[in-house]
Formats: sequence, C-alpha cells, structure tokens
Amino acid sequence: MELSLKSEYALLALLELAACYAKGEPLQIKEIAQCQNIPDRYLEQLLATLRRHGLVKSQRGARGGYLLAREPRTIHVLDIIQCIEGQEEPTATGTGTLESGLVRDVWQEARRAAEHVLKSYTLQNLCELRERRQSTVMYYI
Repeated sequence: MELSLKSEYALLALLELAACYAKGEPLQIKEIAQCQNIPDRYLEQLLATLRRHGLVKSQRGARGGYLLAREPRTIHVLDIIQCIEGQEEPTATGTGTLESGLVRDVWQEARRAAEHVLKSYTLQNLCELRERRQSTVMYYI
C-alpha cells in the first residue's frame, strides 16, 4: 500500500486550510501552493475535486479562495483519500483455489485495518500533531 502524490498534496492543502479554519478567511491557491510546494495548476484540480465532494468550498471575489466546508474535527483522513483515489471495491479475482482465497482474505483484512487507521485521524488531529512537532524542533546557529 502506498500514499500517492495526489493524495499527499490533497492532505497537505487541507492541512493548510484546517490551520486557518478558526479565522474564517479563505486561502488562495497561490498561498497554499507556496506554503506546501505544490504546483498551482495541479492544486487547482485537486481543490476542484475536493469541492465537488463537499470537503472544501470556494469563495469568489477579491478576498476569495478556498475554505474547509466542515470543521476540521469532522473530516477524516480516510474521507480525503477516498475522495481523491476513489473508493476501493473488493475484487473477486483469483484462480478459485484455497490458497488464492486465503491471499484474498488476508489482503481484505489488511485493507480494513488501513481504513480503520485512516478513519481514526482527522484534520484536527493532524494540525495538533504538526503543532507538537514544530514546538519540539530546535534550531541551532
């Protein structure tokens, strides 16, 4: 199992929006892109997908940009991954042998475990983890 760059960029963008959620002010694409080193055009496509799935909303005008559509504590990492990657459906491929059934069962158990972990983290949790890690970083000159 692997985190795609597309999902990683979506998570990073939403983390920026979550950090600004309390202010209620939208962030422009160029601000998010600059903070997280994400190509503007790629970020624009990701935010459009996230908007269609109801995770972000856009605001037009001179002070326009993007905001989270819900509170950070209600948006799970699994929601974001499934929005970007699509919902993975179990497949019934295999030779039909006992061994292929065992392999398929183990794979489905692993997928359920991964989904459980991703569902246990919200954007709020990620913001808190980021703050803790930033406060423990020491800079030496």
